[in-house]
Amino acid sequence: MLFNSFEFIFLFLPLALLVFLALGSFVRPAAATAWLVCASLFFYGWWNPAYLGLILGSIIFNFVVGCFLSRYPRRALLAFGVAANLGLLGYFKYFNFFVANLNAVAGTTIQGGDIVLPLAISFFTFQQIAYLVDVYKGEVEEHGFVRYALFVSFFPQLIAGPIVHHKEMLPQFAKPETYRWSQKNIAIGVSIFIIGLFKKVIIADHLAGYATPVFNAADAGGTPSFFEAWGGALAYTFQLYFDFSGYSDMAVGLGRMFGISLPLNFNSPYKAANIIDFWRRWHMTLSRFLRDYLYIPLGGNRKGTTRRYINVMITMLLGGLWHGASWTFVAWGVLHGFYVLINHGWLFLKRFLSLPASGIPGRRLATGLTFICVVVGWVFFRAETFAGAAAILNGMAGLNGIVLDTSFSGYLPDRIAFVKYSGAPLGAFGSNAGLWWIFLGGLIAWMLPATHELFDPRGARNPGEGGSLVKLVWRPTPWWGMTVVFMATMVIMNLNDVSEFLYFDF
Repeated sequence: MLFNSFEFIFLFLPLALLVFLALGSFVRPAAATAWLVCASLFFYGWWNPAYLGLILGSIIFNFVVGCFLSRYPRRALLAFGVAANLGLLGYFKYFNFFVANLNAVAGTTIQGGDIVLPLAISFFTFQQIAYLVDVYKGEVEEHGFVRYALFVSFFPQLIAGPIVHHKEMLPQFAKPETYRWSQKNIAIGVSIFIIGLFKKVIIADHLAGYATPVFNAADAGGTPSFFEAWGGALAYTFQLYFDFSGYSDMAVGLGRMFGISLPLNFNSPYKAANIIDFWRRWHMTLSRFLRDYLYIPLGGNRKGTTRRYINVMITMLLGGLWHGASWTFVAWGVLHGFYVLINHGWLFLKRFLSLPASGIPGRRLATGLTFICVVVGWVFFRAETFAGAAAILNGMAGLNGIVLDTSFSGYLPDRIAFVKYSGAPLGAFGSNAGLWWIFLGGLIAWMLPATHELFDPRGARNPGEGGSLVKLVWRPTPWWGMTVVFMATMVIMNLNDVSEFLYFDF
């Protein structure tokens, strides 16, 4: 069941919310909690009921290990729990990848089997690993099974995050006001949900129609020209942005309807002036997990510069592999690792030379350079093969030639060999409409406040990030009401072709 489907919007969500509030208000909160667990498991099982046993088994196992850890905080017990979780994730997500590479290197013919990746396994596995570590550290106070099951399975954030901490969720479910009707929570939650839905259905899905043909052509052996390659890469760059941003907004909005504030997971990452800042804004809870449960345990920056850089590379490499069992994801992670190292080197050089802080022009230049680096990285992230990624990058560099409309043929010398003319210069990219969608994506990503800023009275006030439009901040006014209704109408008119969220694959 997808957030952007008729059955979710008009059947599952209203029923889940109304029963939750009715049980919480007229029966008791414990009944409402149990109902929400059942509703969340039904939501998960909608895709494949066979994997309900998997998530239930994972919940029960980690709850039991957590109970033992709370009484006997032994490192060996923690290692056992973490290893079991990683083993489960490794089997379903990486076993066939490992077998395929072993066969390629050793010449063996081992059959990996037909293993279907269970939905959200990366997210609920990491979330429970964090829980076990927090129990071991003595940072978890409550150990009730039903609330723990809700912490893992809460449907707004189950499928694609955010990756939450036990201490962020359980205290909220302990508050009596969580189970009471709140007009403000419903109004804000619905508004945020509709904004996210609009981003996904209207913007991201339309951009997909221009990105997919280019990458498919490149993976099939095509050689996209300069404008085709850049058009496809930029279309995917903004498709992924609005797809993940839309999901993150919908998760936050759904949580707010149920009286729960989920942690921020997406904060205008294309406004970042460097790669370190980008990773503080993109999939923020995954970055937090990798920092707290991988980078710092490896030694962080406490064991010298060389060890610090090695830790950064290991963290980014595994972060890339977390997204998928493919060498292109590994390459993406390693590339971002080099980006981060270069960023640290530049910051050191600035301190060493006592260079002044950059002004607005310098920040704009830094933001543009960071964005280009991110676009190059997304090529590896999206391409199915290295050959496809190389074809796109060669095209972006102009090595596959530049195709212009035939109307330009009379203005350039014939001797420019790498320039070709065609009646369809955009080729696999499609049409000029794709350029307008890219322009719209850039305009929203760079010039408008982030969604969370619109719902925070203190937000949208940083001119340095294009957030000076204070009048856009949400208020219960007719203007905002009409805006939300207009967005909802546009979405409903475009729900015929329902598409999955890109992060569902990870």
